[in-house]
Amino acid sequence: MKKRVMIIGWDCAAPELVFDAFKDDMPNTQRLMQEGIYGHLESTIPPITVPAWMCMMTSRDPGELGIYGFRNRNDYSYDALTIANSHAIKVPPLWELLGQEQKRSVVLGVPLTYPTKPFPGWMVTSFLTPIDPNSPITENNLQWTFPPRLAREIAQVAPEYMIDIPDFRTDKRAELEKQLFKMTRERFKFARYLLEKKSWDFFVMVEMGSDRLHHAFWRYWDKTHPKYEPNSPYTNTMRNYYRMLDEELGEMLTCVDENTTVMIVSDHGAKRMVGGICINEWLMKNGYLTLKTEPQGITRWTTDMVNWQQTKAWGEGGYYGRIFLNIAGRESDGIVRAEDYEKVRNELKKQLEGITDESGQSINTRVFKPQEIYRECNNIPPDLIVYFGDLYWRSVGSVGYNSIYTYENDTGPDDCNHAEMGIFIIKDGRQIDGQVPPKSIYDIAPTALREFGIDIPDVMLGKPI
Repeated sequence: MKKRVMIIGWDCAAPELVFDAFKDDMPNTQRLMQEGIYGHLESTIPPITVPAWMCMMTSRDPGELGIYGFRNRNDYSYDALTIANSHAIKVPPLWELLGQEQKRSVVLGVPLTYPTKPFPGWMVTSFLTPIDPNSPITENNLQWTFPPRLAREIAQVAPEYMIDIPDFRTDKRAELEKQLFKMTRERFKFARYLLEKKSWDFFVMVEMGSDRLHHAFWRYWDKTHPKYEPNSPYTNTMRNYYRMLDEELGEMLTCVDENTTVMIVSDHGAKRMVGGICINEWLMKNGYLTLKTEPQGITRWTTDMVNWQQTKAWGEGGYYGRIFLNIAGRESDGIVRAEDYEKVRNELKKQLEGITDESGQSINTRVFKPQEIYRECNNIPPDLIVYFGDLYWRSVGSVGYNSIYTYENDTGPDDCNHAEMGIFIIKDGRQIDGQVPPKSIYDIAPTALREFGIDIPDVMLGKPI
């Protein structure tokens, strides 16, 4: 009987939910935990979907991949930010390594797989596929699926298959809740079809619904959330969704035999969002950033607003902050001398880490230099990576607040930020140790290779669990 490995990814799945709050609603998940091992899975720096999933699938860090977020600097001009895609991945992910060993793979919804590349197996790309999610998948969309004819099978088996939920940052929670459950059930329907109809050795899928769930409904579950609503009609939305995830897992498990190693993983966890630090407002107030004119009201930050001849640094919003320095000889209008680079960077780091809340209490901001946390830095890294308030606060790029604090997200309603610890559960038929100490996201690929008896490349960052 041949060895197989199945990895099911629940994006953003949080250990405090899976292992504690909702565990009694998740009997299939509990059974895997009891029959194998489980624990916290430390994410990448930063703990976000891109690059975390591809870091997991390659066991290489963001610096090695040269991908530091959804959008990355294409060159040293001020406005050349491009959305990452599969062309940015220059090292082989698991399914390509396995293909070299004559193993066939099914890859479903893994971020940074669009556009598809030929490999031994079947692939449907992820939520990052740049098309209207309301459009039906057709064979003409040749870069969505590999082989292209797989699109016909989606249309036949799961005709309401959705790449993602359009406009998931919305106040229309009832409609969003309905779409979440529908999207997840359709994706698992097609996943089971692939498990049963294809001759595979390695199967990996990522469900994004859990991430969308947390960002939209966390406040209705978490009693410590500053916007907690105790009598909301959505009080049980998160519990019901995890119950459904567990039901879908149970159905998936009926499609595999005892010789299949099963892993449940998440790329990061989740935590309540207290508020936002307006990163560019802060840079302006501290003399690092100068605009040409004062904004009239809250305005999305753009590079053409900036007086670059009087600007030392600028920032990008998101679940974490990125700061770029305006270096003479590097940026076209750079004013920070190259020899002052570390001095200015250290000064910024110290000041950012000293940020307090409105009552004067430290919010415990953490600041990283990419060169100190990655084995190498390919492409163009940010000069600083910032976890405002240890990720209880997000980074807000817009300007015109006249304050560094905001309690509304500038990209739409959002209840949670990402946490550094995700989850892993592994049932391999040999280890029955229950909860074990935390492992690293980089350990998943080496663990899968070991299950197949394949040598682990020396360049991989992680070790088999």
